[in-house]
Amino acid sequence: MRLVVARCSARYTGRLTAHLPLATRLLVVKADGSVLLHSDGGSYKPLNWMSPPCSMAVGEPDAEAAERGVTAVWTVQHQKSDDRLEIELHEVQHDSAHDLGVDPGLVKDGVEAHLQELLAAQIELLGSGHSLVRREYMTAIGPVDILARAPEGGHVAVEIKRRGDIDGVEQLTRYLDLLNRDPLLAPVRGVFAAQEIKPQARVLATDRSIGCLVLDYDAMRGVDDVSARLF
Repeated sequence: MRLVVARCSARYTGRLTAHLPLATRLLVVKADGSVLLHSDGGSYKPLNWMSPPCSMAVGEPDAEAAERGVTAVWTVQHQKSDDRLEIELHEVQHDSAHDLGVDPGLVKDGVEAHLQELLAAQIELLGSGHSLVRREYMTAIGPVDILARAPEGGHVAVEIKRRGDIDGVEQLTRYLDLLNRDPLLAPVRGVFAAQEIKPQARVLATDRSIGCLVLDYDAMRGVDDVSARLF
């Protein structure tokens, strides 16, 4: 992982256009190719980013940019779309690289782990004809919660959360990109499963052709008898 603190500006073009004016920010370049720009606020979310698969090229500024004080230009191009992130660096205050090694992945809390166990045992909740391949199917960037075989052929990767937000959809997107490179698994579609899925996450999932599944924890445990409900 490379960490750079610099005065910079950025422009994103493609499916949307966005501009970040000149300011001091943290730039993160991860081993998976993703590039993120952070400010000192906004909690954990970056101001702008490019998700893999993408490539980054570092170039010299042109004469006009050099006159404005630009010392280097990062061009991050997505490999499957026209999306591009261009970052103009003015003054670099810190630049370091760190080998973080292989991450063991997120350890689920009790409810998430139990939801995974229950859904694996009730795989028909994905739809009639689905069959379980395995839980915790390992990829190069961590384990997919559930990998199932679809009745029409191909596979289904399921990411499970208690509360589903945008970060969970992004995580599943990265898994799908890797899994679909394997000819023995492809095509692999995604299902984002949670007890509650936030509207923004549902919109993003739909845009990426990822299915959404709301899990009723009590019903799956047999605590809530759905057939006995009046409404």
